[in-house]
Amino acid sequence: MSKLKELNEKNSFQIHSVEDERFQKYGRLLPVFPAEDLMRRAEEHTEIPEEGNTYVASVPELEAAEGVSRIRDVIYGGFPIQVGYCNGKNSTINGFEYHKASEINLALTDYCLALGHRSDISKDLTYPSEKAEFFYVPEGTVFEMYGTTLHLSPLKTRDEGFKNIVILPKGTNTPLSEQEKEEAKNAHAKGHLESRLLLQKSKWVIAHPEREPLISQGAHPGVTGNNIELKY
Repeated sequence: MSKLKELNEKNSFQIHSVEDERFQKYGRLLPVFPAEDLMRRAEEHTEIPEEGNTYVASVPELEAAEGVSRIRDVIYGGFPIQVGYCNGKNSTINGFEYHKASEINLALTDYCLALGHRSDISKDLTYPSEKAEFFYVPEGTVFEMYGTTLHLSPLKTRDEGFKNIVILPKGTNTPLSEQEKEEAKNAHAKGHLESRLLLQKSKWVIAHPEREPLISQGAHPGVTGNNIELKY
């Protein structure tokens, strides 16, 4: 039995393959980009934590890998990028984030993603969890997620967890300065609602109320419905 079929038998919601045409509104596969050296380095320099997730935005050893400059020049038009990773044992959606640029991911293990559209966040800054679509990502997949795509941590499909390389424009997901925080607060007070979701540089987040680690960081608790958990 394939892993995708097994996951669909164990869960009450539909899980699609990332190779399905349904994924095309969220991103695209990038099979032509060389990833062997980058994946080898990630295996050497990153580990899955005992519990929870670990996200590191920038790892010099990964940024020096063969093929990274090609991704920078072709996908980001020469704009400076950072290469990091997100490894962990998460199995619930917890919330969603989006950036104002595409994100490139390289799956070192298989995992699932819960995805949505930024345009489906309502004017009262809520997003129903049941709107999310789920996709199975096989080990070794290289893909792009568009800046309009809601996403967060991968969901594990095995006990040991998941490993994932994350490539973004340089500075993304790093702390805001006090001035930037104040600017966002003032903008929200004047009616620019999206500013309430700004949590870090180029990182807008809407969290499920049950996800205390995000709420304690200041994330807006706007995801309604169940904090859906993937059974594997």
